[in-house]
Amino acid sequence: MSTFRRAQSQAHPNKTSTLMLAIVVLLILNVTIQIWLLYTGLNNALEHNKGIAFPAFIGSFTILIINCGLLYYLPRRRR
Repeated sequence: MSTFRRAQSQAHPNKTSTLMLAIVVLLILNVTIQIWLLYTGLNNALEHNKGIAFPAFIGSFTILIINCGLLYYLPRRRR
């Protein structure tokens, strides 16, 4: 039975390039959402509305976990 890494290393370079592009686009999108959550949380905290701070933290932490999971699927460098 083939593992994910072995199958990925045997894939055509165009497939790994497409996979890497899709993952990088998702990571950029997720980091953009995290920046927006940070901006929203800080803006509301400065207006003494602290009700959004905890949900923004939970959302940002969830996106961080997703991003760390996506990093596993990035193709390794060919030797």
